[in-house]
Amino acid sequence: MKVTRILVLASLVAGSAQASSDAAWQAQDKQQREACLALSHLQNKKVLGSPVLFDDSVGYTALMIGGTYAQKHMKGKPGRELCLFERKTGKAALSEADSLMPIR
Repeated sequence: MKVTRILVLASLVAGSAQASSDAAWQAQDKQQREACLALSHLQNKKVLGSPVLFDDSVGYTALMIGGTYAQKHMKGKPGRELCLFERKTGKAALSEADSLMPIR
């Protein structure tokens, strides 16, 4: 009887741990890109490279944004920003990242 209960419990737990669908991943990628690009003040901005997914215990995805500075005194200098997207809440935070990834 105990073995049956353990098998039933194990099958319930295994059944609930399903992987996300491709559509769900694509929707989350789109949400991350849109949120990060919306925060950026760079002109001609775009996501550089691929998202960096941190473990679910951290819950963040990092995106590098590249473009040009809009301020006149910057004279169109290229710039980089690092965006951290919190997957649980859908909120993004942005910081200048020229020193993290220098522009050649």
